[in-house]
Parts: sequence; C-alpha cells; structure tokens
Amino acid sequence: MTATPPASSTPPPAASPALIERVGIEIIPESDRTAKPRDLFWPWFAANVSVFGMSYGSFVLGFGISFWQATLVSIIGVVVSFFLCGLIAIAGKRGSAPTMVLSRAAFGVHGQKVPGVVSWLTSIGWETFLAIMAVLATATVITQLGGDGDSTALKIVATVVVAALIVAASVLGYHTIMKMQSVLTWITGVVTILYIILAAGHIDMAAVMAIPDGSIGAVIGALVMVMTGFGLGWINIAADWSRYQKRTASDGAIIFWNTFGGAIAPVILVIFGVLLAASDPVLMDAVAADPIGALATILPIWVLVPFLLTAVLALVSGAVLGIYSSGLTLISLGIRIPRPSAAAIDGIILTLGTIWVVFFATDFLGPFQSFLITLGVPLASWAGILIADILRRRKDYDEDALFDARGRYGAWDWTAIITMVVASVIGWGLVVNNFAAEAAWNNWQGYLLFLIGGKDGDWAYANLGVFFALVLSFLVTWFARAGKIRRQEQDA
Repeated sequence: MTATPPASSTPPPAASPALIERVGIEIIPESDRTAKPRDLFWPWFAANVSVFGMSYGSFVLGFGISFWQATLVSIIGVVVSFFLCGLIAIAGKRGSAPTMVLSRAAFGVHGQKVPGVVSWLTSIGWETFLAIMAVLATATVITQLGGDGDSTALKIVATVVVAALIVAASVLGYHTIMKMQSVLTWITGVVTILYIILAAGHIDMAAVMAIPDGSIGAVIGALVMVMTGFGLGWINIAADWSRYQKRTASDGAIIFWNTFGGAIAPVILVIFGVLLAASDPVLMDAVAADPIGALATILPIWVLVPFLLTAVLALVSGAVLGIYSSGLTLISLGIRIPRPSAAAIDGIILTLGTIWVVFFATDFLGPFQSFLITLGVPLASWAGILIADILRRRKDYDEDALFDARGRYGAWDWTAIITMVVASVIGWGLVVNNFAAEAAWNNWQGYLLFLIGGKDGDWAYANLGVFFALVLSFLVTWFARAGKIRRQEQDA
C-alpha cells in the first residue's frame, strides 16, 4: 500500500481498527470516526503530567524573575499555548487527516513540504529529548538506591527498554496509544500527587518571597520559553489526535478538552517547581543537568522506585505522541512507506540520538534548547498561518484536493510560503542563542537586536522573534488570503 495516493486520484479508504493501525495520512472514513471531544483529555493529560514539568520552575526562575511573575508566566504561557493547539485541533475534525496534510490547504499540496520538514525535525528533537531524560533519570535514581548509576550496562538496558516502549506503542498506532494514555493518566497522576505531598516540606516561603522582580523583558522571555516548551512544542501534531472525532463534534468542546487536558497538570507542576527551585539554589542548578534525577534527590528512599517508574512512563507517554506524529509527517513529505514503518524509522533515529547523548556527548541541554529556539521561530510562523486559515474557513476541507496538486488548494501557495520565510528571517533576528559556549554554531541569530538595545540589552533574551513570527504570520494570512479562502469554499 502506498502512503500517499497518486496526484489525480482519491485517497484509498482507511483500514478498520486493528491491533496495528494501518492508516497512514489518508482520510479517516466516517464509520471509524467515533471519538468524542472528552477523549482528547487522555492523550494530552498523560503526555504532560510528567514530573519533568516541575523542572521548568528552575528554567523560569533562571530568567531572573520573582515568584509572582513566574506564577503569572506559567499560567498564561501554558494555557494560551495549549489553547492554540486546540484551535489547530479543529482542523482534524473538519478534515479527518493528520495536521501536516490539513496544512496543505494553506500552503499547497507541494508547498506544505516546507513547514513539514520543520515539523518533522521538531518532533524528532522533542521525542529524543524525552527519551534521554528517561535514561538519565534512571541512572540518577539507581545511584540514590545504592547502585552504580554510571554503569554502562545499566544505561544500555535503560536505553533499550525506553526506546522499545516508545517505538512499540507508536507502531501499534492511534487506538493502542489512546488506551495506553488513559491508563497512564491515572498512574502518573497519583504518583505525581504523592511527589508533591512528600516534597512540600522542602519549600521555604521566606526564600521564595525574597526573590526580587525581574524586568519586563525577562518576564516575556520566560513566557516565550514556557509557551515553546509546552503547547507550542505540540502544536504541529494537534490535529493528529482529533481526526477520529465525529463531524458533529463541537469546535468549542474540542478546544476546551485539548486545552484543559494539556494545561491542567503543567500549570500546577511548573508553579510547584518554582517553589522548590526558589527554596533551594543547589536544586535549581542541579535541574539544569538532570531535570528529573535532580528532583528525585529530595525524596525518601522508599518512594524512589515508584517515582522512577512513573517518571519514565510519563516521558515515554510524551515521546509516543511525538514519534507517532513524526511518522505521519514523514509520510506527508512524500516518503511512500506504511505508517508503522515510518514510526519505526523515526524510532531508530530516536535510539541513535539517545545513545549519542547518553554515552558520548559532553553537553546536550544547551545545544538542544538552542536548537528548539531556532525551530520555534518558523514553527510559530506556520502556526500563525494555519490558525488564521482555520478560523477563516466555514466549511469542511475538500478531502480529495488535499491529495491533488491540481485541486482547489493548488501545488504551491506562495503567499503562505513567502509569509513564513519573511516572518522567520525577521524572527530569527529577534532571538538570541542563550548557549553560545555550548552551541556556537547557532550564534548567527539576533542580527536585528540592535533595534531594541543590542544583544546585551534588557530585551535581548525575551525571544520576541517567536511572538513576532506567530502574530505577523497570523495577521498577514488573515487579510491576504481571505479572498482566496472564500473562493475555495464557493467552489465547494
């Protein structure tokens, strides 16, 4: 079976649900669209309830802001970013196809490959990062239990187990993942609550409240980091999990359950992480090297094993969502292989990346965050374009045209492509690489910061380029493509 139908034909019907989901990027038939909006709660909650979210407390305070500023940043950044995911999830219900296929309506059937490559790289980066966190957490906790956390054999076993869990679930597909996430939600939720109870005694409110306020630029920088680390990190796969929704499902309900499921745990976890980091500067510094392992150091011995298992499962849960969707994106780029094979290929890349970092790299957190900032700018631009396109449309997608370069969406939409390129070029000029020593290859950014005080100014680390790319792309698309979208829907 080819993953993408010929340009002049209707996509083949999707297979019935089975142990292994055979559906690739083709349209989900009406008979299989049985999901309800509330079902969206499970994958989004399970993927974001990880104690790793607490480590963002240290990252946020690293911008030099106070507790109240950090709290405001955490709430707004998490909720707004997952709300944007919810807007894109509407497209999944309207078009019954993966996010990167639905994006063809905005960029053209072939033009979509431009943001598609960015999306694939972002997904691969995130899922590899989560796998690395799981392996490092295992080593740290084993050390606390009295074992040899630096043992090569232990790290090899941990890497194999983590990679196998991620790849196996993603190869099995949507239905297995949805069932798995509903179970993991309860397990990870209960143990995370236990962690909060046990760690609460380490909070020193006097130390927390003594931290002075930071500048507006620092607050915005922390806000961008939170948005990029949470909702914007998932935004390129948001419609993948709503394509099994009934056509009669409410848009508002889809937005709500996507936002609520994704945001409720991170808001609590990040704020609690801020309290812990502000109370203990040593813990705050340790989180930068091993986020989850550092958080485990303040726990009693008896809870370390359930903490480790839950932390690893939560990270695996997030990585599964990423690798499943990165496989779909790979197919949408024109790689003609079955969906399970695409997921397996991405799994191999994930495994190799994890091995490299765990056994050979001397530093990875700095270069990784620099890498995400770089990709975050064009991804934000793409999100602005697609959200404007979705909100402008009043009818369901022409499903045949999503696979036909001669259809109403065309082969290339140059307005969208040029908008993304221009917004990205300007956006990169307004962000700065925070990790110059560890990621010197990325020092080319920030070339427009002289307009707002230079690379040493108060606004240098606000990463305004991400906001700029998102808002500019939305506004340009909202006005410049309005007529074209109206004509496309009149032809329906």
